Amino acid sequence: MKPESESELADMVAGLKDPVRIVGGGTRAVTGPDANIETGALRGISLYEPGALTLVAKAGTPLAEIQAVLEAEGQQLAFEPMDHRSLLDTQGEPTIGGVVAANISGPRRIQVGACRDFLLGVRFVDGRGQVVKNGGRVMKNVTGYDLVKLMGGSWGTLGILTEVSLKVLPKPERVATLSVAVRDAGSAVKILSAALKSPFEVTGAAYDPAGGNALLRVEGFAESVTYRIGRLTALLADFGEVTDEGDATALWTGIRDVHPFQGKDGDVWRLSVKPSDAAEISARAEADQTLFDWGGGLVWLRVPAGTDVRGRLGAFSGHATLVRSDHETIRKLGRFHPEPTSISALTKGLRARFDPRGLFNPGLMG
Repeated sequence: MKPESESELADMVAGLKDPVRIVGGGTRAVTGPDANIETGALRGISLYEPGALTLVAKAGTPLAEIQAVLEAEGQQLAFEPMDHRSLLDTQGEPTIGGVVAANISGPRRIQVGACRDFLLGVRFVDGRGQVVKNGGRVMKNVTGYDLVKLMGGSWGTLGILTEVSLKVLPKPERVATLSVAVRDAGSAVKILSAALKSPFEVTGAAYDPAGGNALLRVEGFAESVTYRIGRLTALLADFGEVTDEGDATALWTGIRDVHPFQGKDGDVWRLSVKPSDAAEISARAEADQTLFDWGGGLVWLRVPAGTDVRGRLGAFSGHATLVRSDHETIRKLGRFHPEPTSISALTKGLRARFDPRGLFNPGLMG
């Protein structure tokens, strides 16, 4: 099913008898019922006001189309959404609705926040076939449910997004990257933490053990970047050899999209942890390959197919998401980390409110 308007989608949902899988661009390999509703025909930029730093687009609008329009005005989606296609070996085209629904955010999250932090408003169709609108083109307080925040990261389980309003930001005048040679993951996290605690506004902090370097990105006005890079170089000199890598755009794209895992066998897990725990937890995971982002707060693991990483780690502060595996392993282990009882009760209550018939992506989030 591929509705071409919001009203057609609402009628379609109202008439559903069985659960469906919600599909945007189809790049994240979401599993679920065979029947699906595709939002790709709900596309187009409804409003763009560069001076107000706001953009409104229909959910099926390709991400590339939005980025091209912003680029022409020297602006960007500051939360730097990941493109999953190389990691998951999928086709299709990422859409803005899919990005918002999954709260997809890249390396810059450590400085500016996540996708949901840039959401100003949403329109969606709930499980009764009703069109719901929340928020607007300017940030403001709302009464009752903050649906803007709820929909960001709900993975289509509360409703089908039809339109999103976003805050955008200017592109930086200059981008610079420092690499620091390190001995191990523990040393890398210490370096990343020292840089992030500094006043020099680091917008990327990553570590790829295969390369043996801690990586730091600084962005902004040219003179400011020059000054901050100089101060960071002095600050980190005692940790190891510091090298200026220039803007290193391809390097940060590779970190964002987990290019080091591309074309390699095995399952891929995404861990959200305290940065100070990253080295110890990644060692316990005994992964074939690791990649750290967000100063160690985000740990990517590549492990042999079928590995229960949650079982291997035991209790830890954070959560583990199974990003890439076969259908049987996903069914057995669950894609998302089991929720605490109190949170699970809240989640079930929200779903009962917005999707009382259990139509949207059943079983995806527990």
